[in-house]
Amino acid sequence: MTIEASNSGLTATAEARILELLRRQKAGWRAQINPALEIRLDRLARLDSMLTIWQDRFASAISQDFGHRPAIVTELTDVVPVRAAIRHARRHLKEWMRARRVALGWTGKPASAIVMRQPLGVVGIVAPWNYPLNLMLSPLAGALAAGNRAILKPSELTPAFAEALDAAVREFFAEDEVAVVTGGPEVATAFTAAPFDHLIFTGSTAVGRKVAEAAAKNLTPVTLELGGKSPAILDSSADFGQAVPRLIWGKLLNSGQTCVAPDYALVPREKVADFVATVKAEVARQYPGLPDNPDYTSIISPRHFERLVGLVEEARAGGAEIIDCGGARDVERRLFSPVLVIGAGDETALMREEIFGPILPVVPYDTLDEALDYINTRDRPLALYWFGTDMAHRDRVLSGTIAGGVTVNDTILHLSQDDLPFGGVGASGYGSYHGEAGFLALSKEKPVLKQSKWSGVKLLYPPYGGLAKGMLKLLGRMG
Repeated sequence: MTIEASNSGLTATAEARILELLRRQKAGWRAQINPALEIRLDRLARLDSMLTIWQDRFASAISQDFGHRPAIVTELTDVVPVRAAIRHARRHLKEWMRARRVALGWTGKPASAIVMRQPLGVVGIVAPWNYPLNLMLSPLAGALAAGNRAILKPSELTPAFAEALDAAVREFFAEDEVAVVTGGPEVATAFTAAPFDHLIFTGSTAVGRKVAEAAAKNLTPVTLELGGKSPAILDSSADFGQAVPRLIWGKLLNSGQTCVAPDYALVPREKVADFVATVKAEVARQYPGLPDNPDYTSIISPRHFERLVGLVEEARAGGAEIIDCGGARDVERRLFSPVLVIGAGDETALMREEIFGPILPVVPYDTLDEALDYINTRDRPLALYWFGTDMAHRDRVLSGTIAGGVTVNDTILHLSQDDLPFGGVGASGYGSYHGEAGFLALSKEKPVLKQSKWSGVKLLYPPYGGLAKGMLKLLGRMG
């Protein structure tokens, strides 16, 4: 069901509708607290069918929202990962649902114990605009696998996709299973303030703080997938001929509008000139004829385009070297050609904020310790990338930094593996999903102790005498 908000703010009717949807879904959950394997598999199968049937319409809508986004980019970054997540969940779901036996210490015997995994109830999912399908339906796959129901809130910056998603969901799911609400920031504020059993938010760190604050009023647990400035370290042992193509692919995918895109590159000072030359050649190879290249994605909105312009111009005014790696910008079509920036000051917005565009600052360093210190004195990033062949250096980086996830000698690919939990740390978020990590995040692991008829606990019943005191001394010694 679509919910719209007027420019004057959220209407009482819209807010009431969100709560009514939540009430209906919670009633549905109470009638079926722990759905059987067959029910969960059916919901996942319907999600997969929905994706298959609506794929072309989703891609068209997303391209419309961006101004231009190649269908192959949507297939690669939105459709394929969701389909993989669904397949992974269906393949492992029986194992994930199984109660786990737990060994007891001697003080618990002859009782037995298990840990049950049960759904939480109704999950709210707030997805951003950059990968609107993936970042909505991947968490949904985890929610359905765990036996939950879900209400989805797509970004107001992708209205065509939101409309298509609403129609698709209504075609394949009952409203008390999965539902969609749409609208602007006012609707999102009401959505995150609703008493969900769990809330998954993907977006900026600034908005993530507000979401956590709103959810805390209901003691709603939250998974926050935020962002930050993800570094790429080019080690002194790195082969630029191998590393740079992989770095540029990850940086320019979706024109840099990716939460785990390399945000800046740490490059050995003596190799900066070689790095710049290799980057320029690689951009020309992957995206010839910029900005008139059909594989290149537009910036999502005029406001975001102007923000990127401002980042570059502030750095330029501060004395940074700006190196254009493509053709001129196309303001009308919001095509922002790749730019390298060398020598931007730490105080500039470029070096303080997540870039979310095809701008790559280059930070020269002299020693690996200097590079690690540069990373560790800043907020913990969502992703970190290291390129090189020196395994001792690699291990120092892995053990000497904290990040949400790491890919060695490539970019982004850790995100695509469903057996690896995906999540941030510190300012880049908290909580994880993907695969079993997502199943567990959206389940309650309920401990159950089954007492034996031969329990010795009765020896500790009052009135307390010498026997009870003796038993306590024995328990204290044996643990």
